Amino acid sequence: MKQTLLVKLAPTPDQHAALLRTLEAFNAACNAIAVVAFRERCANKIELQKLVYYNIREQFGLSSQMTIRAISKVSEAYKRDKKVQPRFRPHGAMVYDERICSFLRIDRASLLTLDGRVEVPFRFGSYAEGLLQRKRGQADLLYRSNTFLLAITVDAPEPQPTDADDFLGIDLGIIQLATTSDGEFLNHSTGPKHSQHAHVNQVRARYSRFRQKLQKKGTKSAKRLLRKRSGREKRFGKDVNHCLSKAIVSTAKGTGRGIALEDLTHIRSRVNGSRRQRRVLHSWSFFQLRAFIAYKAALAGVRVVYVNPAYTSQTCSACGHCEKANRKSQSKFLCRSCGFSAHADVNAAVNIGSRAAVIPPDAAALAG
Repeated sequence: MKQTLLVKLAPTPDQHAALLRTLEAFNAACNAIAVVAFRERCANKIELQKLVYYNIREQFGLSSQMTIRAISKVSEAYKRDKKVQPRFRPHGAMVYDERICSFLRIDRASLLTLDGRVEVPFRFGSYAEGLLQRKRGQADLLYRSNTFLLAITVDAPEPQPTDADDFLGIDLGIIQLATTSDGEFLNHSTGPKHSQHAHVNQVRARYSRFRQKLQKKGTKSAKRLLRKRSGREKRFGKDVNHCLSKAIVSTAKGTGRGIALEDLTHIRSRVNGSRRQRRVLHSWSFFQLRAFIAYKAALAGVRVVYVNPAYTSQTCSACGHCEKANRKSQSKFLCRSCGFSAHADVNAAVNIGSRAAVIPPDAAALAG
């Protein structure tokens, strides 16, 4: 498995200027290549290289490998949507592979620039120190708020998932972000906490109101503040998802169980509701949370299974009776057949875990 480690570079003023010139030239070259790719309707990296390689090297002064990386970046972007010409920001990410980036020491990177090689120290914490001992591969040079960052790819050992007969069912939601079949409500901490969901949704609503206000204003300063607040909102959501996924994987590993998740593919297109409901739903990063759980579980050797979520909230986990009337409200479940009563999200989580237990091991990988 590949992990990405983000470290902060500490270049000298001259190194900073050289890196910035290189980054801007690289992205300018990408825009020039994109013009040719779109005009010629060419998404094949090899064919595109034949069309632009020598002109790009001469025009922008890039090295041979930098030019190859620029062509590859444009090719990948154009393949995603051939109806529009890709456009690249002046300070967009620049890909450094093993030919133009090397690590002479654990805390230094040798990067190729338009002015030659520069050896730049970088800062990292105790968590990153262990990861940096592993084999390093490709790195992306990032420029944010006048600071250079390096996103380094490292090899992480991926243990074989342990066989599991029992699964920790996880019901994902808007009010309760994640509910386990053990009856715990995970919202923003590394353990069960019942009141944090209100804080999370209040923060989302506050960002939404502020975003609408700035969009309505439409001035340059408003747009600048929108970009700044957008980054803050994304970081908040990412932190929440990291906390949730860490707690879920830790619980499953500690009890020797697998993890059962709902297959929420195309959930946004399947749900209709009020404007507020759509805003809340679309602001929730389903894919990111599921991806965090999946990669953390893989590193911990915990098996993950995806199940069909249909009727999990309407089915009684005690007797199996399924009826829409069983779900009395958002939080209350009362079976009309056997009288079983529980929190609706806990009941759904138990159903999800039960469905995973009957999935054949060889089919589990295909379910997600």
